[in-house]
Amino acid sequence: MHGANHQIHHQSSSLVEDHLDPFSLVADELSLIGDRLRSMVVAEVPKLASAAEYFFRMGVEGKRFRPTVLLLMASALNVRVPEAFANTLGDDLTTELRMRQQNIAEITEMIHVASLLHDDVLDDAETRRGTGSLNVVMGNKLSVLAGDFLLSRACVALAALKNTDVVALLATVVEHLVTGETMQMTTSSDQHCSLDYYMQKMYYKTASLISNSCKAIALLAGQTTEVSMLAYDYGKNLGLAFQLIDDVLDFTGTSTSLGKGSLTDLRHGIVTAPILFAIEEFPQLREILDQGFDNPENVDIALEFLSKSHGIQKAKELAMKHANLAAEAIESLPETDDEDVRKSRRALVDLTQIVITRNK
Repeated sequence: MHGANHQIHHQSSSLVEDHLDPFSLVADELSLIGDRLRSMVVAEVPKLASAAEYFFRMGVEGKRFRPTVLLLMASALNVRVPEAFANTLGDDLTTELRMRQQNIAEITEMIHVASLLHDDVLDDAETRRGTGSLNVVMGNKLSVLAGDFLLSRACVALAALKNTDVVALLATVVEHLVTGETMQMTTSSDQHCSLDYYMQKMYYKTASLISNSCKAIALLAGQTTEVSMLAYDYGKNLGLAFQLIDDVLDFTGTSTSLGKGSLTDLRHGIVTAPILFAIEEFPQLREILDQGFDNPENVDIALEFLSKSHGIQKAKELAMKHANLAAEAIESLPETDDEDVRKSRRALVDLTQIVITRNK
């Protein structure tokens, strides 16, 4: 596949300079956002508050991947206020815009964590981010209510932005999350084995949130339709690459590194990209899928077919293809001489590499 051989960092690109740690570039802002998130999920009822803040606590808050992407995107797209206004409105306008873009990062993280809480209930998950999942610790009912509470808090914060285009974008994301989860629960036999169907479902469940949030960042910055779509394309392809590598790690990773049991998806009857590619080489594997995986022997048979196939390699190649498309979106942005903007764009390109080479 062309994508597997194509280097993400194009030699002709002006973005190819020293590698940066994308997370360290926005570390201070991530800390502020973490503090604000913890204050935003305080609830009147102590038990609900405890449940809502479960994954926002220090130590289990994760790497804040989505807020990092959005803060870097904000820096990559923000146009400096002209010098003529620098001493009057300039600083205030820049600060206000940055605050609003930070709000998008906070809203996105709340929607994301809400979806995790709901997913864990639907999947009967036992662990998340290396600790006990909320549904195991506090029960399914409280987990669902905590997810609903986070969505409601996200909606309040979203309304405060008073931007109808941005509200519409992120409201669509919530619809997509529900649509994707429903697609996963109600697949027919043909859909179960369709890569196109799987990619559409994956977009709804994973990539829609980051792509539309990136677009929201661009809209708040007053960017053109073309630039806003490039931001969207970056988020969409980065999200798809991220999920495809998750698919691979479900087979190749360990419970310790992933924070969840290996073969989680397969044991739940969720067919992901590596298996779908394996079916192309071994059509008889489809019969095993149709039987389901309640029988542990079917899991072993499916893994045997997978090991004989190029399924894992092809899933990695598809992830690489989407990572390249994400990098190309950043490289297609209008040229700039602003070093801070260039640095953020380099970091966004570096993130595409980090996503496909991670092991957890």
